[in-house]
Amino acid sequence: MKITVNGIPLEVECDRADTAVDVLRDGLGLTGAKAACRTGACGACTVLVDGTPNAGCLLPATAVEGREVITPEGLEHPVQRAFAAHDGLQCGYCTPGFVMEAAAFADRWRAEHGDVAPPRAEIAAALAGHLCRCGAYEGVYAAVAAACAGDFDGGGPPEPARVEAMAKITGRARYSTDIRHEGQLEGVIVRSSLPHARVVSISGHQADLLGEDRTVRYVGQPIAAVAAPTRREALALARAVEVRYAPLPHALDGTPGGPPVWGPDERANAPSTSESLCFPGRWSDANLRGPFTFLSRRGRTAERRLAAARESGDPRLTGGIFTAAAQSHTAMEPHACVARWDERGDLHLQMSTQTVAMAAEHAAERWNLPRDRVHVAAEHVGGGFGAKMGLTGEAVAAAELAKARKAPVRVVLSRAEELACGGNRPGARVEISMLTDDDGRLAALGVDAYGRGGLAVSSMVASLARMVYGRAPRRLRDFDVLTNTPPGGPFRGPFAPPLLWALEQTVDDVAHRRGEDPIALRRRWDGNRKRQALYGWAERLPAWTGRPATGSQTGRYRRGVGVAAGAWQYMVDPATEVELTVEGDVVVARTATQDIGTGTRSVMTAILREELDLPAERVRVEIGMSDARHGPMSTGSRATASVGPATRDAARRLREAGGPADGRRVVGRRRMDRLGYLTPFPVHGNAIGRGLAGAVHVTEVEVDTLLGQIRPLRVWGGIAAGRIYSERLARSQCEGGIVQGIGYALHEERLVDPVSGAVITTNLEDYRIPGIGDCPEIEIHFEQEGWDHVNGGGVGLGEVSTVGVAASVGNAVHNATGWRPRDLPIRPDRLLEGLSR
Repeated sequence: MKITVNGIPLEVECDRADTAVDVLRDGLGLTGAKAACRTGACGACTVLVDGTPNAGCLLPATAVEGREVITPEGLEHPVQRAFAAHDGLQCGYCTPGFVMEAAAFADRWRAEHGDVAPPRAEIAAALAGHLCRCGAYEGVYAAVAAACAGDFDGGGPPEPARVEAMAKITGRARYSTDIRHEGQLEGVIVRSSLPHARVVSISGHQADLLGEDRTVRYVGQPIAAVAAPTRREALALARAVEVRYAPLPHALDGTPGGPPVWGPDERANAPSTSESLCFPGRWSDANLRGPFTFLSRRGRTAERRLAAARESGDPRLTGGIFTAAAQSHTAMEPHACVARWDERGDLHLQMSTQTVAMAAEHAAERWNLPRDRVHVAAEHVGGGFGAKMGLTGEAVAAAELAKARKAPVRVVLSRAEELACGGNRPGARVEISMLTDDDGRLAALGVDAYGRGGLAVSSMVASLARMVYGRAPRRLRDFDVLTNTPPGGPFRGPFAPPLLWALEQTVDDVAHRRGEDPIALRRRWDGNRKRQALYGWAERLPAWTGRPATGSQTGRYRRGVGVAAGAWQYMVDPATEVELTVEGDVVVARTATQDIGTGTRSVMTAILREELDLPAERVRVEIGMSDARHGPMSTGSRATASVGPATRDAARRLREAGGPADGRRVVGRRRMDRLGYLTPFPVHGNAIGRGLAGAVHVTEVEVDTLLGQIRPLRVWGGIAAGRIYSERLARSQCEGGIVQGIGYALHEERLVDPVSGAVITTNLEDYRIPGIGDCPEIEIHFEQEGWDHVNGGGVGLGEVSTVGVAASVGNAVHNATGWRPRDLPIRPDRLLEGLSR
């Protein structure tokens, strides 16, 4: 087949079943177009065919014969410089597709309208076929508007907001899905078709993934793996694998008395839904674990007061039952690993991971290797959000296949696998009771939370209520409801969004019953001094002062404004080290961390340039390698607070040693905070510091009472996290957190077939994450005081920026309609049913 690609006439071989993106990526090595969903829903594979944007995953390869194709690697357009300058990206996996579509739109717009910025709605309509799980839409809006206005027509490349921006924008950045070695095979995982069974035999496989247990406990659990020269061949081999099962009774609905997911002697094997420890809890039923009550405060007093209020019908008692659906992580780069064993017997894993060092440690343990003989690399990672921690299943499969086939093997999860088994925030049912005294102060709080993490345990939803609203008595009880479904895991602010969904709406209810301003009530209750400034900022917003009276509106469209507060722990890896080596006239920084789109590489670069007074070309940050000095995981909002001070310490040590001279090497460390930490020693590299990051979100929505649709118009996010290392990157993180909170509130719902146990929301049409048109206008406000005791003066903000967003949406809907939503997501059918009561 003859084709012109990026101006070069070529002849390529292709099969009639090949798509254009397969030919470009596997045949020509042009990996800028990403095959992220293969259903045309995400836009990451967009290329220009005769100047027109096309989804490469849906376009048959034969359809481009004799035509001109432009890939991200071959595009030269002002919109690229605009994306770099306005930071229209985070992890960057979706970015080349956005840029291709935006370039075509900018050309059309300028031909028709001249050099003027398009309205926001026009940009949203043009890019409606593209998804960004990081939520970098505000930067995309700004970049496209500036490019259309002609702001980036001339001159060289701009000073980018992040150092790797142009590599990501042009498709040159290599992710784990893009790696290809000589002789590399494609691996596919064979998964269970039953929710609970003993596996009697497997035939036709090349790697066994079950181990000694031989039991599957959910549909989709890895059983075996196969590899072949192409993915199509590997899929055919996987379909031919024969698995014989001895079915076992299964539990799918969590009702008491169901068949046990884990037998009494197996319960210690249950995975944890938290980031670190599995917290203790007794099993009160075969599939009910708990309660875990350790973080209650004067729990008996709280229970006594609540019981008396219920018995007497005290009008000061409020609360109810709130539920939240499971939320899939579904990063745009799916879980992926390329594994190879070298001639010495060392294991090399190129992984899409948030934890290069932890993955290496776990791999060394699994394959009984010395730690220095396992090498994990993650130069660029296409998002994670908590799902890519440790030695994940695709890495195990790739390594086992590579050993069996004596060749490099790449395993990349399909989007269906990603949505079904790639990780999810557990669903939750929260029963909350809140009692006030005669002066409107919080007198008692009771929270019973039932986490639904599939076959995983250690839910902490209720326990997080210890962090907010002073020292009033509170009885906090956490339960795990187990089912034969895939395990849940930590997801950006683990457990906090469902807790705040219930808590912050209940606080709002107390304010309305008392006839008190909801922000004023929170200000009175909240002992967190860092949030006090945020309340003052929020209550001065014109949208807040001009909000309508709750339930006062009539007509089809109704406007509402809601508020919610949030908190998150300050976490840090106190053992973080950064090594600086001067190579020629370039200062090279190395530490065993990774950049998943949060900007770690750029923060380190900026610190070195500032401390050493060096231009950009004389600083290089090499991260994403497990062999480097100890660095933090990219979880729990700890990365920047860990590497920032260590990088500054390294730079000052280099300066004290005489400055950047060729061959000079120094190691900087993350010095202890002035007041120390709450935890006496780190656990899995994590210490909990003193103080809580705070947030206040104010959200304005429009409710369509005819169709049941809720449209977020604007969100104001106030963040109290101390010193901001890079304002533009921090804003992008907070904007993305708000977008994910909007998705949690209105769209995202992971569904499981109640009969078969199979996840049925397995594509990005059925499982809907927010697109650019769903993104409200977002304004971020930072309060940077109050963290003088912290080395570096600032803490993480990725989690706190998202945890209270859904609750602010719920309170805005209540303000608009007078109806209180209690179930997430707030679907149109739920809204219409609520309004009809």
